Amino acid sequence: MDNGDGMDEGAENSNDHRIPESGKAAKISRGALQVISGAVPFAGGVLSAIASVWSEGEQERVNRFFEHWVQMLQDELKEKAETIVEIMARLDLQNEAISARVESREYQSLVKKTFRDWAGSESEKKRVYIRNILSNAAATRVSSDDVVRMYLDWIDAYSEMHFDVIAAIYNSNGITRGQIWKKIGREPVQESSADADLYKLLIRDLSTGGIIRQHRQIDYHGRFIAKTPQKSKSDGPKPMVSAFDNNERYELTELGQQFVHYAMSDIPPRIEFGD
Repeated sequence: MDNGDGMDEGAENSNDHRIPESGKAAKISRGALQVISGAVPFAGGVLSAIASVWSEGEQERVNRFFEHWVQMLQDELKEKAETIVEIMARLDLQNEAISARVESREYQSLVKKTFRDWAGSESEKKRVYIRNILSNAAATRVSSDDVVRMYLDWIDAYSEMHFDVIAAIYNSNGITRGQIWKKIGREPVQESSADADLYKLLIRDLSTGGIIRQHRQIDYHGRFIAKTPQKSKSDGPKPMVSAFDNNERYELTELGQQFVHYAMSDIPPRIEFGD
């Protein structure tokens, strides 16, 4: 039925199921929908169709979801801005080499990759690692940019426990898995436990990733000396190697050593600032 304004009652009532036109939550929802619609061309029509059948209770839940989502985006932007400010506070931009490096296309590519694949929101420790990598990548050229990109990938791929193990091995060449477990402050667990399986997987990740290796002797020229094969004392099956083995010793590879330099070495800030 026409109400005189060119709109029938059915169309007017259908608006009752759409996002409210006023209120903080409604504004958040409408803004979020606009963002999604702009980023994904076909999303606008899909979301409009969904919104047209939302009940009032569903609208409230969706509004709360969008509010949390927008807050999450705001927190991420805050983290990124804080990281950039901390990097700039650590660099001597009056140094022509550093200034040219920061403005270079290669360095800007590293920054774009970092914030596109942002992993800092996982923990404050990872955010600091990212800050340190970008700071050291601007101030030094120990590693090539290809290697630095790999360091940034490691921040995303590995957990904090991986990095705890790397830190435990650093400057402790020849440390065993049992000693590493104690050094990172872990309580003793059974060999058959999930924690033991996780630890073996973690050591395997770092070994296959080229970050750690079993300790090997080198000769005067820096070449690795092959191990002398040991004869088995029995013909029976070899016993399983413990997750917390105290025989085989581990060390960082050169990649691992440089990663520690980039990610775990902080350049002291030149500029102090408050919140």
